Amino acid sequence: MRFLVTGCAGFIGSHIVDRLLSEGHSVIGIDCFTDYYSRKNKEKNISQSLANPDFTLLEKDICDMECFPDVDFVFHESAQAGVRASWGSSFEIYTRNNIESTQHLLEWYKKRPLRKFVYASSSSVYGDTTLPMHESLKLQPLSPYGVTKLAAEHLCYLYWKNFGIPTVSLRYFTVYGPRQRPDMAINKFFRALQSGQDIEVYGNGEQTRDFTYISDIVDANILAADSTSEGVIFNVGGGSRITVIDLIHHIEDITGIKASLVYRDTQKGDVTDTLADISRIRSILRWNPKIAIRQGLFRYHEWLMKA
Repeated sequence: MRFLVTGCAGFIGSHIVDRLLSEGHSVIGIDCFTDYYSRKNKEKNISQSLANPDFTLLEKDICDMECFPDVDFVFHESAQAGVRASWGSSFEIYTRNNIESTQHLLEWYKKRPLRKFVYASSSSVYGDTTLPMHESLKLQPLSPYGVTKLAAEHLCYLYWKNFGIPTVSLRYFTVYGPRQRPDMAINKFFRALQSGQDIEVYGNGEQTRDFTYISDIVDANILAADSTSEGVIFNVGGGSRITVIDLIHHIEDITGIKASLVYRDTQKGDVTDTLADISRIRSILRWNPKIAIRQGLFRYHEWLMKA
């Protein structure tokens, strides 16, 4: 089987590439190495993959590409990340990298046989709503980032409806694990403790997140690609909903270091709580999260100590 993974050098994309290569597949990766965070981090993410003859890296901007490779499956993981950075003049970057790039890919593959097009969406599409968050809820994103992820979801649906592209959208809930982006909370909290710095807490720390470990996210992608589902959206949540303060307490316990907390104003675009209703993905794809938050944090800490 031949696979295309966009955003292949990123946190989630690189893990999908690793899984596919370990199963003996041929993988083509696309990444334009945006400057949202260090290129060095991304190069390290795919350093082992680059040594594999079954992996080909295309360092290109999707929106500038005139053609794409003939493949059986597409995992569309590339995106401009970051809720808090998506306001103001930066919005143009988000529309290009999240909406236009998705439309460009779909336009190319609408006339070519694909077994599945799996799109990486986000729980940010929900905004503040009732819990647990079910796929049928009214969607009211609170950030420009969330708006662009939802727009790309709609594009996937309409290209399935009108052209038959077998799309599936996966709404990720706060993914964490090895190779996590530098701006993400768990990475920042561990590194702050190790370096003796304060941990910044936005709001009162009682807001909650449904954390999902990276290997569970990869499992969901593989199951979605192998399934007969088309034009469908699935929540992918780890079932590890805890407050920010409780998360910090876990990290303190794992590291043996007491945190010094500094409280900041709530950031615009941040939702108060997230919790995924995973009944649909459990029923249709037979997916269940395997890694609870405590186990996942231990694994992340072990990786961080070796990185």
